[in-house]
Amino acid sequence: MADIAPIRLGIVGARGYVGAELIKLVTAHPRFELAYVSSRGLDGQRVADHNVDYTGEIRYSAPSHEALAALGADAVVLALPNGKAAEIVHAFDAANADPVIIDLSADFRFDPTWYYGLPELTRNAYAGQRRISNPGCYATAMQLAITPMLDVLEGPVQCFGVSGYSGAGTAPSDKNNPDKLRDNLMPYALTGHIHEREVSHRLGHAMEFMPHVAPHFRGITLTANLHLSSAFSHDDVLARYRGRYAGEPLIRVLNDVPWVSRIAGAQHVDIGGFTLNGDGKRLVVVATEDNLLKGAATQALQNLNLAFGLDEFSGIPLPKFHVETAG
Repeated sequence: MADIAPIRLGIVGARGYVGAELIKLVTAHPRFELAYVSSRGLDGQRVADHNVDYTGEIRYSAPSHEALAALGADAVVLALPNGKAAEIVHAFDAANADPVIIDLSADFRFDPTWYYGLPELTRNAYAGQRRISNPGCYATAMQLAITPMLDVLEGPVQCFGVSGYSGAGTAPSDKNNPDKLRDNLMPYALTGHIHEREVSHRLGHAMEFMPHVAPHFRGITLTANLHLSSAFSHDDVLARYRGRYAGEPLIRVLNDVPWVSRIAGAQHVDIGGFTLNGDGKRLVVVATEDNLLKGAATQALQNLNLAFGLDEFSGIPLPKFHVETAG
């Protein structure tokens, strides 16, 4: 039998933390292979010199937007800051090039012509779209923490989020300056954050989100405060979450409060700490995830797998907690 042809993947903006994680995942994938890896800052340097998991000969390059379309990749991941992806997509469209495009920025998350790829919640809406918008890292944690109770919410949901400074990217700023973050917790964008608008739009319910940056490098803790229209017991709540996420290999439902120190480097989301007030009508839920993995690169690979008809979890190291989540 003839060998199955590899699926050639280009990564644009691969100098950042998410790009490095994606290179690692793609290198171990049974079907995907790197076609090109672009980075203006690393142009000409060997990818293998910056990523120990990659042993090939590809070098970073810095093609123009127009030249990208001629490179012939089957799929392209745009790992760029907000506001940078749209002009590249327009260049592909102008060249009549139609690779699968995964955008990790917020540029197309409100565009109804793009598939919004949070597979645990939206995979049934995937119908072969070749333009896929990856959810934000915080937005992923928020939606997974809230969705099982969505039909009984009353009033806005308040979410308090704390992220490691890798979430601020590699461009120097106060939010990724270890000296300024030492012994500190830095609030920012306390109203109107893009993830607040994203989750409100996707769930059709008002959200109030208060993000912060902490001194640790990676990992998100998201605490959601939910007011409910009727009283629930702890067992009722736990049954809802375990029922909603039964069989989901990248979601673990816990009784205890999850710790961000235990999620770094993990591919999944932990949800737990379910606590009700005295009348059973206020619920607090905690979710943790690695912002670089399930918050970005792992989810991008789920979406790539779906787009090419592969097993959704192909190439993703799956955690072994199925017995616990099914209990």
